Amino acid sequence: MTRLPTPATGLSEALRSQREARDAAGLTRVLRPRESSEDVVDLASNDYLGLSRDPRVVAAAVDAVRRWGAGSTGSRLVTGSTRLHADLEGKLAEFTGGERALVFSSGYLANVGTIAALSGRGTTVVSDAGNHASIVDGCRLSRADVVVVPHRDVSAVEGALTRRTTEGVLVVTDAVFSVDGDRAPLAELYDVTRRHGALLLVDEAHALGVVGPGGRGAAAEAGIAGEPDVAMTLTLSKSLGAQGGAVVGSAAVVEHLVNSARTFVFDTALAPSSAGAALAALGALRDGPGLADRVRANATRLAEILGTSGRAVTRPDGAVVSVLLDSADEAVALAAAFLDRGVRVGCFRPPSVPDGRSRLRLTARADLVETDFARLAEAVAALL
Repeated sequence: MTRLPTPATGLSEALRSQREARDAAGLTRVLRPRESSEDVVDLASNDYLGLSRDPRVVAAAVDAVRRWGAGSTGSRLVTGSTRLHADLEGKLAEFTGGERALVFSSGYLANVGTIAALSGRGTTVVSDAGNHASIVDGCRLSRADVVVVPHRDVSAVEGALTRRTTEGVLVVTDAVFSVDGDRAPLAELYDVTRRHGALLLVDEAHALGVVGPGGRGAAAEAGIAGEPDVAMTLTLSKSLGAQGGAVVGSAAVVEHLVNSARTFVFDTALAPSSAGAALAALGALRDGPGLADRVRANATRLAEILGTSGRAVTRPDGAVVSVLLDSADEAVALAAAFLDRGVRVGCFRPPSVPDGRSRLRLTARADLVETDFARLAEAVAALL
């Protein structure tokens, strides 16, 4: 007796076909848990300032668990807003130069919720082609007219603003782009958006703690932080070594997000341990302004070592350095080979990057030491 295909069977076949296609293209992702203690030089994490294991940060997280419990117990508008969240928001706004701040449970949700809440049907969103996936998803969910402009092309942004047919408009860009590590021309972008009556949203995820005066971010460096038509999103999981995200902007923007950002209203609040850890890390950054200079200097050092290979290496504007490669297979093989030599590096391949643009992605930390650079140099000489 022949069994007719069921919807579940059809789905299984479709998933199997997609898996086979990924395998054939060398694009299948695999989870590889790491141990708490390894003899590895970590040049893949986003712990730019090395604060995730800082005793002050860890102690603050532990104290928060003891005081508030393991979870926040609800959304921010119900039971999830603790004194830690409020204190963190105040310190984030003060440090970055904004009027108010609002903490989300992740940087991804901060971008998605903010873009959707500040735009919508009948508005236009102009987005850089190199923006992070969280920005891309926020644009898709916004239901706005989305215009994707070439990477770091201010004239293309102005053209999009000139041609728009909607009244409301939002321009969104990474401050430091997560793949190549280059910086957005924020001063020029702000000049264009201000002349066209647009709101500029800057994602400081890879800039906070790394660029700007004392690590205050790219908007602060460009002199536009605190302007009423500028808002910033950021993450607590990179330079601050914790977890979570935030939006910094005018009181009007923050009030609107509290009432309209679905990823804020309907999401369980950030755990107290992460809020406490981020608050302590922000204090460490404020008290150690040289950390930002150190991580940028270390990124330059990484680029110099990688450059000895003769490969194409990006110039770091922040903590990120990439080595451009010919194929996804080569990127995967080289990342594994580096790890075998005690150096963990990032491996970026499609769909995380466009076809033909696979690379190794290395990230500097402020706490790298000479033996770390020596081990990288040995691996580069042997593998690249």
